Amino acid sequence: QVQLVESGGGLVQAGGSLRLSCAASGRTFSNYIMGWFRQAPGKEREFVAGIRRSGGTTRYVDSVKGRFTISRDSAKNTVYLQMNSLKPEDTAIYYCAADQHFGGVSTYPAVYEYWGQGTQVTVSS
Repeated sequence: QVQLVESGGGLVQAGGSLRLSCAASGRTFSNYIMGWFRQAPGKEREFVAGIRRSGGTTRYVDSVKGRFTISRDSAKNTVYLQMNSLKPEDTAIYYCAADQHFGGVSTYPAVYEYWGQGTQVTVSS
């Protein structure tokens, strides 16, 4: 299995930026499709962005397109989420997840087998 540890969350004003990191250990990082999800209080866990094994294909939820960028560095076994132009509605716990199935980037949390512990992102207005 793979272990995931997120970092980089914090408090930022609206319009600001944060970069989240997710360090993977255990099995070969390149075997997994990687995703970022978020969960705000009282809401269901929501897909934010995902990236395929090669890093060549990415997918985003409409609300973050043009503001967030997902990337992966296989040499560092790390996936990143660069978040720009942050809005108060981006406030949530952000989770990194890994999917070992073959195919495209799924938006369904149940597809992902491994999860990190989450990192809090708070955007003040």
